[in-house]
Amino acid sequence: MRFETPLVPARLIRRYKRFLADCTLEDGREVTAHCANPGSMMGLAEPGEKVWLEPNDDPKKKLKFGWRLVDHENGHFTGVDTSVPNRALRAALERGEILELAAYQTVRAEVKYGQNSRIDFLLTQPGLPDAYVEVKSVTLSRQPDLAEFPDSVTTRGTKHLHELASMAEQGHRAIMLYLVQRTDCDRFALAADIDPAYAAAFEATQAQGVERLVVGTTISPQGIEVDATKVWSTG
Repeated sequence: MRFETPLVPARLIRRYKRFLADCTLEDGREVTAHCANPGSMMGLAEPGEKVWLEPNDDPKKKLKFGWRLVDHENGHFTGVDTSVPNRALRAALERGEILELAAYQTVRAEVKYGQNSRIDFLLTQPGLPDAYVEVKSVTLSRQPDLAEFPDSVTTRGTKHLHELASMAEQGHRAIMLYLVQRTDCDRFALAADIDPAYAAAFEATQAQGVERLVVGTTISPQGIEVDATKVWSTG
């Protein structure tokens, strides 16, 4: 998934009210960017960090920049926009790039299921059980090479796990897919110290038939793509 307009580099001044970030552009201008990430962004919102912003000229948008990447300035990036994973993943699913799901030819997004919920992707194929795929963006890393989820308590995420378990009990495939929006990690773990209830639900629903996949990405200021060479199961 390529960014619609070329990104511009900046330095983070501060992130506040969850969805706002003040930044300094290279020409010295200070701008406010939209931060499409409701999580804590632990370790990713330190003042002075190099970031990449996507400008826009949409008259309907109050903010003229969107915060897309953190540049770790060592050749690695983290994608901070939580709307990106579903867009990038849909293209990969439609192209059959994820081996574990490649047999499904029909990909539908935001299909109602469970209790007032929408599944990120419903995959169907004649002769196969329907596959319900819930997607979570992973950006936390507190140890070298290790990506973790979640970065804050996620009651909603726990609800999604139980709803997936219900689908598995009905005979469908139910997949929790963690898309790692970092290029500096090749391992994954649950951050049980941050949200013990989520970790417990993860273990319980695994016993109920919920599958887990962790998928990596390639990231640059040009775009974010699902990396089909970085796909592993959590057991």
